[in-house]
Amino acid sequence: MEGFRERQEVGVVLRKLKQDYVLYIFIGILILWYIIFQYLPMGGLLLAFKDYDPSKGIMGSDFIGASKFYDLMFGNYGSQFWRAFRNTFQISIYNLVFGFPFPIILAILFSEIGNNIYRKIVQTASYLPHFISEVTITGLVIFLVYKSTTSTGVIANLLYVLKVIPKDVKILDSPEYFKPLYIITGLWKESGYSSIVYFAAVMGVSPVMYEALKVDGGSKLQEVRYVTLPSIAPMITVMLIMKIGRMLNVGYERIILLYNTKTYETADVISSFVYRMGVENGNTSLGTASGMFNAVLGFVLVIGANFIGRKVSNTSLW
Repeated sequence: MEGFRERQEVGVVLRKLKQDYVLYIFIGILILWYIIFQYLPMGGLLLAFKDYDPSKGIMGSDFIGASKFYDLMFGNYGSQFWRAFRNTFQISIYNLVFGFPFPIILAILFSEIGNNIYRKIVQTASYLPHFISEVTITGLVIFLVYKSTTSTGVIANLLYVLKVIPKDVKILDSPEYFKPLYIITGLWKESGYSSIVYFAAVMGVSPVMYEALKVDGGSKLQEVRYVTLPSIAPMITVMLIMKIGRMLNVGYERIILLYNTKTYETADVISSFVYRMGVENGNTSLGTASGMFNAVLGFVLVIGANFIGRKVSNTSLW
């Protein structure tokens, strides 16, 4: 009797597999992708503890312990690394302060547009920059703010006319303007696409709650404050935890394409430092050590944010 029940359960599982085999194939492809591109490369972290010699390979290179971490933080590269770390942290804070609430505001504004056709057009226009490559985006930014003896970008010229910046200043060569330029570019590129998840959450709020507030004489701002934001608060908390976990992952592509030797002081971040050390200077072990330091710190941040989110709002990733 017990064997018959087991065979029956196996038959049910096989029928399920046969019925939904396409879904399982897609899941298998996703798992395979994660193994190949996310987990197998973790073996390269050994480079941070070895004096890497390409002729010997990763396993054959001499083990040197944590000496690369010491060189990184207290040795010859200490000043460059801590400058990159400071810039990474500052840019991440600016991204969190300005970049996190902006998609939420956009989503709420989109939800208030009554004409569906107009709303779709506006939303599509805001999504498009996300799908444009960083090379194209930075090329456009450089074109708009570049200043030479023969020409001046439209944005740069407008800022000069409005007396926001002095006439003789070159934005791309001025360290103090790099971070605002980077943050504004990121807002334009990603805010529309990031608003999708919040827009879905806003549209899922029950209309009955809005009607009840209108009966009590509530205004639009009160609808947002007392209905919309509390209703999507769990989604905001989860997205905030994920944002904090990625705080220090400032991509090197836009940085490298926008910065130069004159703006290293405020533009050099950990990812660009890793690129310079590992690729340009050939110091693979040092580049891996700095990247690993950044990843471990990001892991600590997401654990801490998840713990605080669970204690404060009973909402967390796990």
